[in-house]
Amino acid sequence: MKSLRTFAQIYRSIDQHATRYSALVVVLLFGLFLEAYMHDFNLVYITLFFVFSLAFSAGPIGILNLGHLEAKYLRSGRLFAFHEGHIPIEIFNNSATTSWSITLHDENTSVLLEQIKGETSKILKLPVTPDKRGTFIHQNAYLESKYPLSTVRLVLKIKESYECIVYPEPKGLPLDSFLQQEETYYGEEKEFDGLRTYDGSQKLSHIHWASVAKGEMSVKVFSKETQTPKLVFNFHTVAKEDEARLSQLCLWVLECEKKNLPFMIQMPHKLLNSTKESIDVILETLARY
Repeated sequence: MKSLRTFAQIYRSIDQHATRYSALVVVLLFGLFLEAYMHDFNLVYITLFFVFSLAFSAGPIGILNLGHLEAKYLRSGRLFAFHEGHIPIEIFNNSATTSWSITLHDENTSVLLEQIKGETSKILKLPVTPDKRGTFIHQNAYLESKYPLSTVRLVLKIKESYECIVYPEPKGLPLDSFLQQEETYYGEEKEFDGLRTYDGSQKLSHIHWASVAKGEMSVKVFSKETQTPKLVFNFHTVAKEDEARLSQLCLWVLECEKKNLPFMIQMPHKLLNSTKESIDVILETLARY
């Protein structure tokens, strides 16, 4: 009785949908029944019973294959607008038996989990590409299986949702190019640091004429000896529109984090200081602006 109650609970939690193979099985059963009725062949009766047994047993087997699974969202890394990121989802198998042919879906994509052994868990990374900055809610994800015969599509919905912050798209002028434009304030050239492709923002005096003679427009790059304790970025002067300003500042924040450079951002009515606030807090402020 306990097993029957457990199966009933699992059965109610799973949505069942017909597939094209469901129609094929119905047609096959109907054809075999007519053949058996008209000609009374024992072989047809045996085949009819065999096909009916397989079709009937596939449902409970598939339900138990999927019904013991549980899914839980894990915290993801940083997500940026218009950039592909991943949301990790941990799948638990609470049964002692292996579950087969499980697929994790959301509205736009899917990830295949071929098998998950009993009493174990696996982490799947579902790709997402947010289309705007700010609060991001991921929901309506579900687990799907057509095991064992693809005669029915079984769906187990993931009831919880996932909420996080999507940061602005990091895009704009590289920090090195900005520092070259502002070298009188942020420092003098210290050491030669190689060549890079000319993008129009560098000074003509930095052009590497030997590479120009070879048909390649390159410029010389120098490391900076910073004279000021912090970089100061002004929200109103970095670009002409708000979204472009946020994207530019996001790019510089990430580059400063990578190079371990302290900085400040003069936002409207607020000053962000990297020595007093974490990078994630600063990025969240940009995302919610």
